[in-house]
Amino acid sequence: MNKQQPQKKWRRWLVGAALLVAASALAYVAYRPRPIDVEVATVRMDNFEQAIEEDGQLRLKNRYVIAAPTSAALLRPTLKVGDLVRAGDAVATLVPVAPQMIDARTRTVLQQRVGSADAARQAAAAQVLKLQAALAQATLEAQRAEQLAQANFIAPSARDQANLARQTAQEALNVARAEQSAADFALAEARAALSRSEPSAGTPAAGVWTLNSPVNGQVLKLHQDSATTVTGGQPLLDIGDTGALEAVIDVLSSEALQIRVGAAVQLSAGGSAKPLSGRVSRIEPAAFTKVSALGIEEQRVNVIVDLDAREAQRLGDGFRVDARILVFSQADALLVPTAALVRQGEQWRVFVVDSNRAAPRQVQWQERNTDVTWIKEGLKAGDTVVLYPGSMVEGQPVRQRKP
Repeated sequence: MNKQQPQKKWRRWLVGAALLVAASALAYVAYRPRPIDVEVATVRMDNFEQAIEEDGQLRLKNRYVIAAPTSAALLRPTLKVGDLVRAGDAVATLVPVAPQMIDARTRTVLQQRVGSADAARQAAAAQVLKLQAALAQATLEAQRAEQLAQANFIAPSARDQANLARQTAQEALNVARAEQSAADFALAEARAALSRSEPSAGTPAAGVWTLNSPVNGQVLKLHQDSATTVTGGQPLLDIGDTGALEAVIDVLSSEALQIRVGAAVQLSAGGSAKPLSGRVSRIEPAAFTKVSALGIEEQRVNVIVDLDAREAQRLGDGFRVDARILVFSQADALLVPTAALVRQGEQWRVFVVDSNRAAPRQVQWQERNTDVTWIKEGLKAGDTVVLYPGSMVEGQPVRQRKP
């Protein structure tokens, strides 16, 4: 029995030691830092670009608005939106407007006015005949006085009086003839007021005015698509060349200071359309106020972009586009995703993956945009960095997240 007691103690000790080791192993497994799944990216050498991204719309460089030159009746247009026209083609036809309808009372008044004007014309004609006879008499008297004066039968003063009487009769006849013309015009005016324009079927109306296209292009808009009466200066249709487009991009006035004329621009019309390339042609000098989607008033400036006519053939006036205006570019820059940077006081740092652990590293950057940052010091090409590190600590085990 005495020999068995040490053996039992030895066994208890081994069992206890084994239990202690197992408990320690379980505690280590349970409380050791577990690797977290992270997104990573590789530091690389590439071109660094800063750009302003805004939306805008396309518009024609030259739009022609065909307007009515005077009040008239517009015949029903034969053109439709999108039809091709050439310079000189007829695009609209105007005819005189028919006078207003005449009621019975007004017709009676106008008829009486015609009668009065006719009577005045007859009186003027009779006066002309009377004065023609008086002129003939005065002419004979003047001729007789001239003969008598040459024979010294009358004094020269009598001859002069006869000549003056003939001239007076001539002037009186001229006045009577002018009054007769005025009476003729008054009669014609009274008859015109009484008449009504009723052209016969198939007879072209007098005074047809055809408006022609000033350029080769397409019909963009019909302001009037049916026969109607129009006033002078009223727009009838818009014509333009859809091959000559430009983009209007409104940007914040603070961002407009970074843009230079000639800057490269990429435009996207969405969908499967091929991106367009262009150049900034001008920056308008006046800003305007625009309310953003959040209800904030912003001062914005229009930037005009010239497009390649061949690339813009499938697009049209008013199409929406997304624009990317390049304001700065640097070749062979050391780039890291901006999402990898974490601010620490006045410094910036990233977490580099080293042996499956996160190692913080201080960095200095030159420029950055929403996607990447141009690193000046602290990293080298090929380093693997953690994206969106958040509250990660030094030495944290990490594991690359599977896509």
